[in-house]
Amino acid sequence: MNGKPKGERHTGLLNGFAAYGMWGLVPLFWPLLKPAGAAEILAHRMVWSLAFVAVALIVLRRWAWAGELLRQPSKLGLVTVAAAVITVNWGVYIWAVNSGHVVEASLGYFINPLVTIAMGVLLLKERLRPVQWTAVGVGFAAVLVLTIGYGQPPWISLCLAFSFATYGLVKKKVNLGGVESLAAETAIQFLPALAYLLWLSAHGGATFGSEGSGHAVLLASTGLVTALPLVCFGAAAIRVPLSTLGLLQYLAPVFQFLLGVFYFHEAMPAERWAGFALVWLALSLLTADAWRSARRHGRERRAGVTDATGVPHVTDATGAAGVAAVTHVADATPVAE
Repeated sequence: MNGKPKGERHTGLLNGFAAYGMWGLVPLFWPLLKPAGAAEILAHRMVWSLAFVAVALIVLRRWAWAGELLRQPSKLGLVTVAAAVITVNWGVYIWAVNSGHVVEASLGYFINPLVTIAMGVLLLKERLRPVQWTAVGVGFAAVLVLTIGYGQPPWISLCLAFSFATYGLVKKKVNLGGVESLAAETAIQFLPALAYLLWLSAHGGATFGSEGSGHAVLLASTGLVTALPLVCFGAAAIRVPLSTLGLLQYLAPVFQFLLGVFYFHEAMPAERWAGFALVWLALSLLTADAWRSARRHGRERRAGVTDATGVPHVTDATGAAGVAAVTHVADATPVAE
């Protein structure tokens, strides 16, 4: 990565900012689709996303992966699980934004890296360093503070974080590219989504076609809103270091939080500020630790420190959990928000 020409790195950074910027500003888009409900918006997003990525794959002539996937039932099963989990994530996010819970939705993506690391420990038996344990503990304390403040657990945030983390874990095992993964998942979602839209139309509940051509165009553009940031991210991922993408990922929830507070004017009582402050502290600890680890591993690579397979050593959970957090945020965010 460091060997990339300076112009290439600048192009990568611009694409990274564009991708995470679009994901961060997407709360401005979903309210434009009213009076459509969250379920109708979700169904249109599934249908039109498949149409968009199908066109992209036709242009790129990238279809070989589809045949390979169909010949691997276990892998196809994992894609089905990913499609189901991301359906929950999409639906909750759209409903949250259009119901006035943008701040709580942003919290879900702030705590997502902490949930990813916790899942790595519990499910993959990864080991954490003391700083990482401290970050997870501070994140847990933040949830407790927010639970006291809300009078109940922040269910929207927790649902988004856990569904997103599960999605990332499954995607890591599937190991498909971003566009290919989106195509496979939306292909599975397509028929149920289309059936729901037809049922809704037959019962007079559909807004597509009944609210004017502008509204119909906006519903159709959900596919573009889903896939375009993915294209930008793909251009960034091959040009900038993973550690840089790890830092850029926080742009999206930061923008969402700022929109919730200053644009949508959502309430921020003292206990909510306290909870968010603890989350930001946990992320600061986690990011600083991951950055130090990335620099150390970089020095090891330059020094030629490798294992028996010729691959640089990763001596702790930072590599697995940190890369999982960044990679699945990068792959999943365009289809998760």
